[in-house]
Amino acid sequence: MENSGKKEILSEEIKPYDLGTSKKKQMSRMFNNIAPYYDFLNHFLTFGIDIIWRKRAISRLKGMQVGQLLDIATGTADLAIMAAKRMPEAKIIGVDISPDMLQIGRQKIAKKNLADIITLETGDSENLAFPDNTFDAITVGFGVRNFENVSRGLQEMYRVLKPGGRLVVLEFSRPVIFPFKQLYHFYFRNILPLIGRITSKDPKAYTYLYESVMAFPDGKDFMDLLQKNQFTQASSKPQTLGICTIYTALKA
Repeated sequence: MENSGKKEILSEEIKPYDLGTSKKKQMSRMFNNIAPYYDFLNHFLTFGIDIIWRKRAISRLKGMQVGQLLDIATGTADLAIMAAKRMPEAKIIGVDISPDMLQIGRQKIAKKNLADIITLETGDSENLAFPDNTFDAITVGFGVRNFENVSRGLQEMYRVLKPGGRLVVLEFSRPVIFPFKQLYHFYFRNILPLIGRITSKDPKAYTYLYESVMAFPDGKDFMDLLQKNQFTQASSKPQTLGICTIYTALKA
């Protein structure tokens, strides 16, 4: 666990801008900046595979009776919308610190006539404004590595989950298979930030993406962190040769 602690601290220290403000404020600023380009770049830079990853993440809730679902770091609500299509009986709340991302999400929800199922709220993932034991399931798509304090965020998720509730985390990870590992690092470190900088007009956002992925405690380290924060039956399922990983865990 010593290594996990070290990686967690590094993850929390990685920020998109060289400012004295908190990571939380910088994340809100960054996502507000790139909000108009976020969906396009997500699909373009991953060659559309991110849609498959989200579908697989939602499938981890298959067989559960989900009455209330919380989607943390919901962004433009892609994961929440996908969940609503798979679980039309559920009530879904998405929270995010970026008002501009949420506004785009609300437009997408309205176009798909899902406003009676999905509600989006501005909120802090590390200080959730919900009572204990509220949700049957929680999903997080590519958001945990952006937390200012990863353990604090996990503790909040644990608190608002009902006993027996399931957490599903979809997050970038680092491939280990040669030569895919080397190709991945070259693309993520050089090509992706260049395209992101040209398209989004934010010179820092996609450089931060690479740095935050490199600092994040993935694989066994993240499962250890889940267990350290009281979750049980933690498991991981790498996707597309380890580009990202789906983690699941339960609240006992």
